[in-house]
Amino acid sequence: MEFVLTLIMGASLGGAAGYLGTLMLSQRMALVAGPLGHLTLPGIALALILGFDVSLGAFPFVILGIIFIWLFEMRTGLPMEAVTAVVFAGGVAITFLFLPEEKVVPALIGDISQITFLATIIVVILSLTIFFMTKKIYSKMILAGISEDLAKVQGANFRKYNLIYLLGIALTVALGVRIMGGLMTAALVAIPASTARNMSKSLNQYSYGGLILGSLACIFGIFGFRFTGLPAGPLIVMVGTFFFLVSLGLKR
Repeated sequence: MEFVLTLIMGASLGGAAGYLGTLMLSQRMALVAGPLGHLTLPGIALALILGFDVSLGAFPFVILGIIFIWLFEMRTGLPMEAVTAVVFAGGVAITFLFLPEEKVVPALIGDISQITFLATIIVVILSLTIFFMTKKIYSKMILAGISEDLAKVQGANFRKYNLIYLLGIALTVALGVRIMGGLMTAALVAIPASTARNMSKSLNQYSYGGLILGSLACIFGIFGFRFTGLPAGPLIVMVGTFFFLVSLGLKR
């Protein structure tokens, strides 16, 4: 039963992350999830030390980081990547000041050995929330990437959309640390999106291709964990990378 719950959790989160990743890649922000994953490390460390759910520990820290990034970007005018780098560096430094050595590996690469029914339901609901939030702003964000002036004519509220966009990323990162840890979270969004881009001929194929490929990478990676006992996070990354290499031969 626990294995089935893990598969459901991985498939739903991988799909939502892959779909969001196609938007992030279009905005040249696919690697932002990596620094944000690192930003969750203080929360993960706290959760591991005190014995509560790592996603609960990660979420307040990544939300706080997102708010700081959003405010600093508006205040300074610096690129979001630059502001993100400043914020996450402080989070990583704080983590390694107090994280016990034996907790380092689960914090960095994740641990899916203990999954509960309640945790699975919460992840599925939040994954659907991420998907529908992203779907709502998808076309406006893509249009803004082509022409910000044209998007404004269409009535796009960029501050609102950017906040929704960043909250979607924050949720994805906070949920992803359970499976991928704080080190490899970017792989959940970057690899399926890159693979879908190689294989698609339209925006719909691209966006939903990312969703399908993200789900499949998580499913096969979790099966690999089941039969080999190796950590699921690195296996998911390897499966996603294999799909990407295959997509190079199918590139359209």
